[in-house]
Amino acid sequence: MSAKRLPRTLETYISKIQLTRDTSTLSFRISSSTNGLTMASDTIGIFNYMLAPSDGSRPYSTINSDSTTGKRDRNWVEDTHDIRIEDVRGKEELYKLDIAGFQYGREAAKHTSFLNDDEVEREYYSESIDLIKRVTGATRIVIFDHTIRRRRPGEVDDGPQKRQPVPLVHVDQTTASSIARVHRHLPPTEAPSLLRRRFQIINLWRPISHAAVDWPLALCDFRSLDYEKDLVPVTLVYPDHEGETFGVIYNPNHQWKYMKAMTPEEFVLIKCFDSVQDGSVARLTPHTGFQDPNTPEGAPLRESIELRVLVFYD
Repeated sequence: MSAKRLPRTLETYISKIQLTRDTSTLSFRISSSTNGLTMASDTIGIFNYMLAPSDGSRPYSTINSDSTTGKRDRNWVEDTHDIRIEDVRGKEELYKLDIAGFQYGREAAKHTSFLNDDEVEREYYSESIDLIKRVTGATRIVIFDHTIRRRRPGEVDDGPQKRQPVPLVHVDQTTASSIARVHRHLPPTEAPSLLRRRFQIINLWRPISHAAVDWPLALCDFRSLDYEKDLVPVTLVYPDHEGETFGVIYNPNHQWKYMKAMTPEEFVLIKCFDSVQDGSVARLTPHTGFQDPNTPEGAPLRESIELRVLVFYD
């Protein structure tokens, strides 16, 4: 008895699976558009988690790299793992701020140069406030800073004007630092009442100049996170003050997502804190930049902007 043939559409998919290998990773990509269906471009990247100090001391890290060594002063080490990252393009509507901890959208920015901080604050801030209000339903938005990242191989990330993609799994804020942000950026007469309302810290991230094919941004679905075990507060040492972020301990259950080749017309909202902590909503999402082994040779180097935003609700 002869073996039955696979359906033609399945044969097409299988015949177009491409395996790509480099020295340290194995990645795959299914590239087919049979019957109008485009398959996602999942990939595998090397992610840097953290190992907490073995002596039990509180972890710390400086914000700037040493101008000579290119390294940050810190008392913990990285824990490197090969991670599968799912491309959510075409199904991004499944991921919402209160469900996964992040949310994609499409709306081109009116401001497009991103070369002058004063212009960014004057032009891009105002349009972003309107965008975030419409997406979240928030009633008050306070943008407290922004970072423009341009990848420059061989250069040292030793100052605010030289920020590059962050190859480290992290969350920008902890509960303590989020509350401190309200006190720091709002008038003392308003902070107590605002802290009694629901508030969040959200990053608005988008590529600038061209699509983020080189060093894309990956996000961890909050539903795959063990909040009590996976997060470690890390003191972040600035030249003039200290802040606090979360480092992240590796957990094989983490589910990582990205949107391949995000364009400047697309954005993602990244939740870093939520004052609702009763289990009804996602509280945050770890994230990291990563080197995609499927990046075509000669792809433009990544450029992006992120706004960090206090979000208040009535």
